[in-house]
Amino acid sequence: MATGDGIPWNLPTDRRFFSDQIQDGLILMGYTTYSEITAPLHGRTNYVATRRAEALRDGFLAVPDAAEFITDHHDDAVQNIGGAGLFATTLHLAGELVITRIDADFHCTKFFPPFRDRFDMVAESDRIEENGMTFTFQTWRPHHGS
Repeated sequence: MATGDGIPWNLPTDRRFFSDQIQDGLILMGYTTYSEITAPLHGRTNYVATRRAEALRDGFLAVPDAAEFITDHHDDAVQNIGGAGLFATTLHLAGELVITRIDADFHCTKFFPPFRDRFDMVAESDRIEENGMTFTFQTWRPHHGS
């Protein structure tokens, strides 16, 4: 995007994969992610980790404590879609990471937090080439006993 916000790549296969991954469960996002989308994903209530006092748009509900929300909904599939700050503060609660690994450098300023010391890769797709980029989909789970 020209504004420097959002995701700097255009991979339709990744967008479809992301949409499929969040089809079920509760969708949780940070405030910046909320600011970048125009409507609730999948036409259902989306939860926004924020302590801001202003009202959110229709279809979004504020969650003042993301870790507490995830813990309170441990029987539900909470789909944490980020951004970077939300990932960093809730990574220790993740039961699974589903990651798109793109073989490119976009000179980004925000990153997914380090995780390899706590998670093992349990699945990886074949390499996909699209729009001049190569990427894979990976699934990671906490180390046994973590």
